[in-house]
Amino acid sequence: MGVTQRYAVAASGQWWDEDANQRRPAGEVHAWEQGRNATVCGLSLSRSQLGRFPHVAWPETFPESGGAADRVRRVCPRCSAAVGGRARGGHPQWDRIDPRP
Repeated sequence: MGVTQRYAVAASGQWWDEDANQRRPAGEVHAWEQGRNATVCGLSLSRSQLGRFPHVAWPETFPESGGAADRVRRVCPRCSAAVGGRARGGHPQWDRIDPRP
């Protein structure tokens, strides 16, 4: 089951990446569908004072991606669950060790 829709990023802060010559998200990041005024988890962008990053894809916010995650401090767990239902890296957060029959 993959992500069929491309999600962008909304973040609480920003920084300037001089290597790529563009803005990058910082602080707490949320998944955001372009054309909507709210994050996937339901936060209003304007009331929460979140900045939009339409040029940054959601998977780039995870530290193991090596993308735009240099200054990301927290990935919203509700957005992460809503977008893919998986933890960072695409692996479930839990393992079924001894399932009942």
